[in-house]
Amino acid sequence: MEARLGTRRICVATSGRADYGLLTWPMRDIAAAEGLSLQLLVTGTHLEARHGMTVGQIEADGFAIDARVPMGLTADDPAGLARSSASCLTGAVEALLRLQPDMLMLLGDRFETLVLAQAAMLAGVSIAHIGGGDVTEGAIDEGVRHAITKLSHLHLVTHADAARRVARMGEAPDRIHVVGNPGLDMLARAPAMARDALEARLGRPPGARNLLVTFHPVTTLPDKGLAELDALLKALEPLTDVTLWITRANADPGGMAVNAALEAFAAGRGNVSLHDALGPAYLPLLTACDAVIGNSSSGLAEAPSVRTPTVDVGLRQAGRLAGPSVIHCEADPTAISAAIARAMAGDVPGFDNPYGDGQSSARIVQVLISAPPRDILLRKRFFDGEPPHA
Repeated sequence: MEARLGTRRICVATSGRADYGLLTWPMRDIAAAEGLSLQLLVTGTHLEARHGMTVGQIEADGFAIDARVPMGLTADDPAGLARSSASCLTGAVEALLRLQPDMLMLLGDRFETLVLAQAAMLAGVSIAHIGGGDVTEGAIDEGVRHAITKLSHLHLVTHADAARRVARMGEAPDRIHVVGNPGLDMLARAPAMARDALEARLGRPPGARNLLVTFHPVTTLPDKGLAELDALLKALEPLTDVTLWITRANADPGGMAVNAALEAFAAGRGNVSLHDALGPAYLPLLTACDAVIGNSSSGLAEAPSVRTPTVDVGLRQAGRLAGPSVIHCEADPTAISAAIARAMAGDVPGFDNPYGDGQSSARIVQVLISAPPRDILLRKRFFDGEPPHA
């Protein structure tokens, strides 16, 4: 994509469904903003057939892709992910050297996002990072997120607690901006999906009662994660009169084992609909469901805004900021069943969402427009003072 004369080139990187939906409106607003030009780097599961080849959704949404960086995600063991990371690092550095962006925008805390941050460092490109300062005690994302923070030059955090944590890591307060969760912009701005279009995308109509289920590996304790999944499936098994919409796990270590268990559970059960990725149908389905169950951050960040209760199971999201509609639950079948019953009855004290108001993208664009020049951004100083957001 050719940049407009005199504009700041912002290269946005997306590696899968975990970040693409959250980045959609920031990308649209960057492309439309005077003084900014959008470049798009696509990698990770977007380019993997067994994960649904979701690059097609990006193209269907009208985005031009400036660089494709295949990772070869053929295995999810440590050695396999190391090989994939090496491929991503090499390809991303080459892409950044070719595109010459003024800034690379990254979102979140996945292992390949850290690889992209390393690539930017090697290519001499400044980084704007969305989502630093959060806490997730049950995933390797915790260390990955903080490592990305230290490699980044602008910090676009989702809430004030996160801003304080980023400052405590030595990041300068004038580089930290509370913008909210950009995933909420999709809820505020995306056109409603017609019911027939939703049914066509899902392959069947929603039932009288519905649960949206997502379970990702507990990467700090893989064996514990599989035990948590087993407890969750035992709690779901008796719910034969409820339609269970299940999404497969991400590409984290252990994801293949999780997906194998989900596929075995779905086999022969007429009330279960298993999907690689729901794409634009995810938020309409989230709105239509009685509750969201599992350990996805979406249950904490997006579900409250559509007044859908969440049952957060196990350790993965431990420590993450959550509103009153989130029911935290230990990974025990009896406890999960009780929490599901409570959620489906709407027995939660409220739906206040601590992650923002659906205006995140506009704030992000303003930060990008007003940011210092690249040579100044690349020079970081360690902040030793008291966090001003305290």
